[in-house]
Amino acid sequence: MALLQTNNLSKRFAKTLAVDEATITLEPGKIYGLLGPNGSGKSTLMKMIAGLVHPSKGDIQVLGGPVGVESKKHIAYMTTEQYLYEYMTIKTVGQFHIDFYKDFEFDTYNKLIDTMKLDMKMKVSSLSSGMASKLKIAATMSRNAKLYMLDEPLNGIDLVARDQIINTIIERATPENTLLISSHLIDEMEKILDEVIFIKQGKIVVMGNAEEIREKNEKSIVDLYREVYGV
Repeated sequence: MALLQTNNLSKRFAKTLAVDEATITLEPGKIYGLLGPNGSGKSTLMKMIAGLVHPSKGDIQVLGGPVGVESKKHIAYMTTEQYLYEYMTIKTVGQFHIDFYKDFEFDTYNKLIDTMKLDMKMKVSSLSSGMASKLKIAATMSRNAKLYMLDEPLNGIDLVARDQIINTIIERATPENTLLISSHLIDEMEKILDEVIFIKQGKIVVMGNAEEIREKNEKSIVDLYREVYGV
């Protein structure tokens, strides 16, 4: 059974068609890259899968069922928006997640916070944008979820910390779970992606196994990205 299936999924905001007839299938044991520049529809697609935005058209199935209370139990989603309260310490952020998610593993969180070179006593209000991003990634990846969705996890992250984040993603990937990572920073992401999904102006324009796409086009995913988006 596919972990996630969308069929002709669309979302319109007033006159803007943010996602246009997106049909994708995500299988367990793979890391998927949802690739495209800012404004291409990546975040809207993820928010529909997470159940935060209602589709204008189409269907989403998670583990064979509709998006709702049950599906949210299996999806760990990191949004680009800041959702943590500034008065919290990093430790209370972990406790906050324990209260909301039964699959949250505080021991894992503790290890990831250490890996990210953060301190449990630090307040959210004192964190730089890069540190706040690392905190959100640690909190998201500390859940024992079936589907992890990370929206632009490398934004505002320095080169050394990017390696830490990529290693965290690899370590948390198992044959039983699926990772969907949106990004426009393809150079760092290409090496870990099993499958790629290019989205342009809301439409899926390239999709498939990363290695097969490289062989078919005789170029890297980075070079294909430049060609598709005119970078």
